[in-house]
Amino acid sequence: MDTAEFFGQLAQQLLLSAPLFLLIALGYGLGRFAGWPESVNEGLNRFCFNVAIPCMLFKVMSKFYQSPPVDMRLLIAYFGSCLVIYVIGRVLAKNVFHLDAISGSVFGLGGIFSNNVMLGIPVAVILLGQASLASVALVLVFNSLILWTLVTVSVEWAQNGSFSVRGIGKTLISVLRNPIIIGIFTGFFWSFALRRPLPQFFDSPVSMVAQVAAPLTLITLGMSLSRYHIRKGLRESSAICLLKLLLMPGLIWAAAYLLHLPRAESQVVVLLGSMAVGVNVYLMAQKFQVLQGATATSMLLSTLFSTVTTPLFMILMGHFYPDWP
Repeated sequence: MDTAEFFGQLAQQLLLSAPLFLLIALGYGLGRFAGWPESVNEGLNRFCFNVAIPCMLFKVMSKFYQSPPVDMRLLIAYFGSCLVIYVIGRVLAKNVFHLDAISGSVFGLGGIFSNNVMLGIPVAVILLGQASLASVALVLVFNSLILWTLVTVSVEWAQNGSFSVRGIGKTLISVLRNPIIIGIFTGFFWSFALRRPLPQFFDSPVSMVAQVAAPLTLITLGMSLSRYHIRKGLRESSAICLLKLLLMPGLIWAAAYLLHLPRAESQVVVLLGSMAVGVNVYLMAQKFQVLQGATATSMLLSTLFSTVTTPLFMILMGHFYPDWP
């Protein structure tokens, strides 16, 4: 691939992604300059997470019986890489930025927790197509459970010198009560228990709600980002962005290659790993009153930089990743 071809493909990928980030910019403008109250943002967030996105994922998973089987090695590639990056983040937090254990836990989470719902789903649909959503859903099912459990154990250990079964149980219950997880599981149950299309009277309203999920989620993400400011913690946030946007997808790619994971599933997990820092990292920082400025800044910067880094990874994988037999 020569230089002209490379930049031509990068420009094409950026053009494909442009509508997504224009919707984010629209939401940002509404939140920052149009005077829309924060209550509107909160209401839209609640609708997206509790209704629109669960409907979309329910519809996708209800057709799962028609899809080819998803390769479970993608979970090893994704979450194995998360564990390695988290450890690297904790080491950097302690030895480079001299953070305490709780701050280090939040710092490490920033390097692995992607905005896979509000950003990953729409980007996957645009760049990889609807067929990628089954693999995306599989990662989403385990994402909150595994990563929140990891950080819960880390923080409890920092606070108490040990971790409790009760703390892990609370994490598990909160994950199972998540409307997105409920949408995936109920769709999965329909697919394998009944193995038939949804009835028309039910499929039509679900489909209509599902169609607005991606654009509305991106506008809502922009409105959420408008509430944060680049003020402090630039050194820490820059390190988080490097971990999240470069090292994380690079390691997932390497793991997928070593596992001989097929190209389609490999592109899904690398794309999800390359997404911007998720808002849950900022919520964790708020909860423990640590690194709030750095995590807010890393959300803004990683969302901006991922407009280039994610398409770049997809182009490189398209040219340099083998088609395993």
